[in-house]
Amino acid sequence: MRRAVAALAVSAAVLVTALSGCSGDGRTGGPDPTAGPRWQPRPGLAWQWQLDGRVDPSADVPVYDIDGFENSAADVARLHRDGRKVICYVNVGAWESFRPDKDAFPRAVLGEPNGWAGERWLDIRRVSVLRPLMAKRFDMCRDKGFDAVEPDLVEGYGNETGFPLTARDQLRYNRMIAELAHERGLSVGLKNDLPQIPELVADFDFAVNEECAQYDECGRLTPFVAAGKAVFHVEYTEPAGEFCPESRRLRLSSMLKKPELGVWRRPC
Repeated sequence: MRRAVAALAVSAAVLVTALSGCSGDGRTGGPDPTAGPRWQPRPGLAWQWQLDGRVDPSADVPVYDIDGFENSAADVARLHRDGRKVICYVNVGAWESFRPDKDAFPRAVLGEPNGWAGERWLDIRRVSVLRPLMAKRFDMCRDKGFDAVEPDLVEGYGNETGFPLTARDQLRYNRMIAELAHERGLSVGLKNDLPQIPELVADFDFAVNEECAQYDECGRLTPFVAAGKAVFHVEYTEPAGEFCPESRRLRLSSMLKKPELGVWRRPC
């Protein structure tokens, strides 16, 4: 599970016959900003979210969301040959001791542990320091051929990070993250951060949400759907039979997953 620790977090968190916004052209290179508009996933698209290891391409869905570091350009190209669109998972809100670029982060921007092994919150006020580091990560996503990015942990202001982060700090940082993606021809999703959806829906191309049904918050995601933008949603503990009817009514792309985010999925 990639949701921030629940006690500290801000209050949050069918294969279609034609994939709207997906050309299915089998392109294997990175998105080209000059080639046309970036991918815009539409409400209701089925998806797979696998962050545990290298991707297993067996799910018959049009969208895959996978770890940007752990998967290669060849993995992305294979999914493209199968007609998939591919989202690059990247942590932009916390330092990770297990990433190859870990030594590029100055100690001054590392805050408190966030509850995940080997991770510490980042001081997102230090935009001049973090922007080039995140730009390199997004360059990796582009160069591997991904169509979009899922930037994780973009709601540090609602957690005990070790820094006096404000909602204004978060808005500034999240808009910078969206800008970095768009500069590279990549679509970008807003991960959780429900309180700031009204301010950020215009800056992001889709949303990714964890557990809005468990916390009775799914209605807060409707601005994305109203704007014709997909909401990719998972639950971990709620029975599918209980949250799927509302998900279908709200036109969310919902499924039940195990917290380790492996291959298993139970879609609505």
